[in-house]
Formats: sequence, structure tokens, C-alpha cells
Amino acid sequence: MNTEQQKSILAIALFAAFADGSKHDREREEIRRIADALATDAGAPDLTRLYQDVLLKRLNLQTAVATLSDEGERQLAYEMAVSVCEADGRMSEAERLFLDELKALLKLDAPQTELIEGEVGLIAELSEAAAPPAGSAPVAAVQANVPEKELDKSILNYALMNGALELLPQSWASMAIIPLQIKMVYGIGKAHGVTLDQGHIKEFIAAAGVGLTSQYLEQFGRKLLGGLLGKAAGKVFGHAGSAATGMAFSFATTYALGQLAKRYYADGRMMNTAILRETFQSLLGSAKQVQTQYLPQIQQKASTLDAAQVMAMVRGG
Repeated sequence: MNTEQQKSILAIALFAAFADGSKHDREREEIRRIADALATDAGAPDLTRLYQDVLLKRLNLQTAVATLSDEGERQLAYEMAVSVCEADGRMSEAERLFLDELKALLKLDAPQTELIEGEVGLIAELSEAAAPPAGSAPVAAVQANVPEKELDKSILNYALMNGALELLPQSWASMAIIPLQIKMVYGIGKAHGVTLDQGHIKEFIAAAGVGLTSQYLEQFGRKLLGGLLGKAAGKVFGHAGSAATGMAFSFATTYALGQLAKRYYADGRMMNTAILRETFQSLLGSAKQVQTQYLPQIQQKASTLDAAQVMAMVRGG
């Protein structure tokens, strides 16, 4: 992805922020996160200059979209726009109309956009239950209301599924990985009596060093640079290097994140950011070793997955 394409994606995020005529603090923060995630060794687009270009209408949405010729880049742009529109916890009618216009300009089909919207909107859906009381303090330890073996089995199942999704050739498959990680963390918290508010899941995952935006960018980068895995008669074959790397990354990240969440909530949410990141990195090393043990199951699961199943999982079906 070159500088012009980075600039276009960030500009589209800014257009999303202005879609309803105002820009919430959370939308500003989301744009900063996107800018940071897009940064390369050569630097990041000039956010201040780009802000002025959008505000003063020196750049329009059609021009920004026209720069994105690759399907993966267009998917990424839509993902970033949805994340900005959802950043303040609600989707206004003006934002909905903007996204409808954007998806038409980007020429994305329904399965692609539904999965992207499901990924970003899932946090809001999960937080419909009441949030923890304001000012509630963590406790020394919390006993899970389900057996630990069941939690471990659930974590492994999520990890196997996410590893399998990376083996699918369809570009939308990787988009389901992050919402499934979100659901996993939510379920682990709930098992320990914690009802997560809208921002908590994002904050926990980011604190562990697994930012949602940066993780999506990494998945996107592998697919864009490494090509897509071939598929025939519903059977996955030909382990391209990028697909194998993606499978290991997604399995290990999901498995380590689940184990970290289990420890975090069992300890009464006492870990600070430094401990969370250190613990996650330690668990990640072990998870990479565990992945090789379950490679046949990952491959078998990948051979049977289809779009309907993936959509059902994201939606909770």
C-alpha cells in the first residue's frame, strides 16, 4: 500500500466522521488509531493537512475511492469508515446513508459489507446488557461460574475456527476473526460475572497489545501481499506461505488472548497494561507450539466452512 492509498483510506475515515455534521471525541480517537495503524517506516499521511483538504472540500469522496484499485484496499477503507461511525456507540441515519453511498462507490457486495458491519457493530450488540455499575472496584479473585475445562474447550474452539478462517480463499473470511475474538472475550468475562460495557472489550484487547485495527491491517496485508489460497471442490489445498503464516497467527493470537482473558477475570481484573502485555507475549509463544498439534483439525474445519456458517457465527447463530 503506497502513500496515496494510505491517504485515501484515512480521508474516507474523515468523511465518515463528518457524515452526521459533527465529530465526537471517540471518532477523533478512532481516526488517530487508524492513522497510527497505517503508519509505515516512511511515515504516515499528514493528518492535519488531510483534515483541511476534507473540511475545505479540496478532496471529495469519489476521488479518494478512485485511488483504491485493489479489492482488499476497498474492504479496508469500508472497515475503517464503519469503525469511525460506530465509535460513539450509535449509528445515525446520516452515517447510515453515508455508508450506503460509500459501499456503492467501493463496489463491495453484500457478504463483504455485512461481515465488516457485523465485526464493528458486534461490540455494541454485546453491550446491550447493563454495564457494570460506575465506580465498581475489582476484587482479589473471581470464581468462574462454569468449569475451567469448559472455558479451555471454548477458547480452543475459537482458536481452531479462526485458524481455519485464514485458510479460506475468500477475502471476507478473515473479517470474521476479530468479531469471534470479541465474542470469546465477552463470554469469558461473563463466565466470571463481568458484564462488559461497549469500550471495555476493545480496551482489554488493545491493552494486551492486540489492537483491533492493527490486527485487521496485518490480516489484510498478508492477503494482499501473499495472494489467496487456491480451493477446488470445497477442499482447501496448496499451503501458500501467507496462508500458513496467517493460520498460525490467528490461531495463536486467539488462543493466547483467551487464556489471558481467563487469567485477567479470575484475578479480579487486577493486571495493569504492562503485566497484560507481558503475559500475553508469554502465552503467545506457548500458543504457537499448541497450534502445530491441532493443524489437522484446523485443516478439516476449513474444508467444511461456507459463507452461511461464518455469517451465523458472527451473528451468534
